[in-house]
Parts: sequence; structure tokens; C-alpha cells
Amino acid sequence: MARRPPRGLTDEERALWQKVAKAATPMRRDAPKTDPVEPQPAKRKPVPQPVAPFRMGAKAPQTALPHDILPDLGDRLNDAPVRMDRKAFTRMKRGKLGPEGRIDLHGMTMDQAHPALTRFILGAHSDGKRLVLVITGKGRQAPDDGPIPIRRGILKNQVPQWLSMPPLGPVVLQVTPAHQKHGGGGAYYVYLRRSGNR
Repeated sequence: MARRPPRGLTDEERALWQKVAKAATPMRRDAPKTDPVEPQPAKRKPVPQPVAPFRMGAKAPQTALPHDILPDLGDRLNDAPVRMDRKAFTRMKRGKLGPEGRIDLHGMTMDQAHPALTRFILGAHSDGKRLVLVITGKGRQAPDDGPIPIRRGILKNQVPQWLSMPPLGPVVLQVTPAHQKHGGGGAYYVYLRRSGNR
């Protein structure tokens, strides 16, 4: 049913309303009789304020947003909820926990790195290891060839995604950037679940 534009009631509608109101029994005896409600016109949106005056030769205000609005990968991992023991997490972030195993993916392509990482993580989990180090490297700085940002380090950005998806996701409890003494921004601590807690 199409909506009728807001306007007053016609004489015919007003007569129909009066007829219905006389035939209706009020729910409470002390309820006041009501007149038909006139529809209210729709409120208009506020008009935007005019732009500040501009003089010839003046500099335009710097209001352009950066192209890259997704937070840095390290910030996203640091802001992720802590799913492991908080005390152990703090010690791990400070580099006080030593990794029980490590894999270096430097120089590998994505086709080589993904199966190598999968074998390593599943093997470490079956061996009962809890903390392993995955070294990806920081990646090379690419030339800025256009307005679309290209994230530095393909493996650095891809490894956390692989660790969150099957078959690795069910065995990984926490992923966080490594402490500087274990590789800093070019490596990740991967804290694994206990072997019996899949």
C-alpha cells in the first residue's frame, strides 16, 4: 500500500472517524474523548553550513583523509583479545618466554611458505610445544606507484590470516608480534593450544 503524503483529513475521513469514535467503548470510563490526530509534516534535514570564505592566494585547509584507513597489522594484533593466560601473555610480549621452535619463511614465495607453515605448526602442536616463533621478515619497501596503498611484506601480512583459518586456526590460541630480541616486527609469536584441547 502506497503511503499518502502528509495532509489534513478530508470531511469524509473526519465523518468516518466520528462514527467509529461514537461506536467504540472506552477501555476506562475516565478516558477522555479524543479528536482525530492530524498528521505532522515530516521534519526537514538541517541544511549544511556554508563553507568558510576563501580568498584568492590563500591555502586550502588540509582535510584530505589518508588512503590507508585499515589500522596497521601490529596494532590489530595488539588490540586482539587475550585468549591465553594473561601473566604468560605479558611475559611473552616482553620476550621473557623462549620459543620452543622456530621457522624462517624468509625468501619463500606464498606457494612455498603456506604449506611449510602448516607442516611446522601442526607438527609443533602434535609434539606438545606451546610457543613457537614464525619469522616472516619485514618485507621490502616497494616504490609508491599510485593512490592504492600496497602493504609492505606479503608474508608478514598473510601469515596471521593463515594462522586464523583452518587447519591452523583450531590449534592456535594467540598470535602477536615478537619482542625485538626475537625479530620484532619481522616475526610473530604463535602460542598453541594444548594437544588435547582442540
